[in-house]
Amino acid sequence: MSATRSLPSWLALGGAVSIGAMTAVQARINGVLGVRIDDGIVAGLISFAVGLAVLAVVIPAVPATRAAAGRLIAGIRRRDIPVWMLLGGTCGALTVSTQGLVAGVLGVSLFTVGVVAGQTLHGLLLDRIGFGPAGVVAVTPGRVLGGALALVAVGISLAGDVLSDAPVWLLLLPFLAGAGIAWQSGANGRLARKVASPLTATLMSFIAGTVVLLVAGAISMLARGVPEALPTEPWLYTGGFIGFAYILLGASLVAHTGVLLLGLGSVLGQLSASVVIDLMWPTASGPAPWQLIAMMLVAVASVVVALPRRRRR
Repeated sequence: MSATRSLPSWLALGGAVSIGAMTAVQARINGVLGVRIDDGIVAGLISFAVGLAVLAVVIPAVPATRAAAGRLIAGIRRRDIPVWMLLGGTCGALTVSTQGLVAGVLGVSLFTVGVVAGQTLHGLLLDRIGFGPAGVVAVTPGRVLGGALALVAVGISLAGDVLSDAPVWLLLLPFLAGAGIAWQSGANGRLARKVASPLTATLMSFIAGTVVLLVAGAISMLARGVPEALPTEPWLYTGGFIGFAYILLGASLVAHTGVLLLGLGSVLGQLSASVVIDLMWPTASGPAPWQLIAMMLVAVASVVVALPRRRRR
């Protein structure tokens, strides 16, 4: 395989911010869908099924991706591709299920801060052990400070009466989802490099996530019953399109940014978008407007200090 062509830092970071913004929008869509059908897991299954349907149309239409799919199948048969590279979508399944369970009740901002904490801490760890396609990324003072500032944003969001209004388990689920997002980015990035196709890695991610959600959705419907009727508004089913876009973008970018910087750029996009969403479309629980703005400012600082510095000759 040829070496990955380097992207300018500003372009890679802009892509990471876009991923975060799309994640926040998807969280609100899946959250509302989960509330409407009273089942966050089934809402996640619907989201993944839509994304998988998009890929089923796109993959056959792109010759290079068809060839990469052949390499993927051959690699699995020869056991050249380890099982863990195929399981990134299981963490995506956790993310969309958590969106359906949490974001529609507590708001996108409170959902996002839990994701930020999990993503930041796990991103530092995964970069240090060289899990992502960028290899071992040194834990520099700037990266540690960037991660710490992202956690300050979490602390700001939890000030006041937020914790008294929100059960702790609802905040723990987004934390686990954030850790899963960091792991998914690394796994999908490694698979994309192995088969030379981010789109094929995205397909595998959606297949794994859909299988997990089919099982979880079946258990949920056996326990709680099948949703009586699905909403008719088309926008409630666009979460899968958004998921397809940001998983593909993440698999393409992580080799250029490392897991942590991709996560911090995503954090900036998530918090910025969630501020706008929750100010325009507030929920009963969640941070106050001043907390939302402070979160966004701290998130900007966390990305700035974590950016790699150019070495002087």
